[in-house]
Amino acid sequence: MTTLQSVVRRRRAVAAAGAVSAGLLVLSACDKPTPVATITVGRSSVNAEALCYNDGKALDDKSLAKCVKKAGDVESIKVGQDETVRVGVDPKIADAGWILLVNGRQFTDTSKETYRTIPSSAFFSAQYGTQGNTNTVSIRMGGKSNEGVWSFKLKKA
Repeated sequence: MTTLQSVVRRRRAVAAAGAVSAGLLVLSACDKPTPVATITVGRSSVNAEALCYNDGKALDDKSLAKCVKKAGDVESIKVGQDETVRVGVDPKIADAGWILLVNGRQFTDTSKETYRTIPSSAFFSAQYGTQGNTNTVSIRMGGKSNEGVWSFKLKKA
């Protein structure tokens, strides 16, 4: 083996080791993903990680205030008049219990299920205070203890 070949092999080994080290460094800087919530209407669905999440502990008022500010930039889905809205949550959310909020107001009782269905008409009805063409639907983990918040926009099709 020539000196040139050994130099090239050493450079490749150093470059490979550097790439692996850089990849591990980037991965170690990542936050742990939060549980996911999903809204499905017909064949379309959107999912999201939490806007705010404290890994099973109650969020303080300052964290919740930041959360509300982020709620404007969330996933949206179109909803037809006679469709069913399906809400699915990660088992970690279900175990803690969760409620559905529409435009910031409690819409359902606490559930420990991973899945619920609600007729779309409920999200666009004066009877429920949800009239209009767009409504914000939020999932609050922990019921009243505010352990996490996920939000979506439902748009009338």
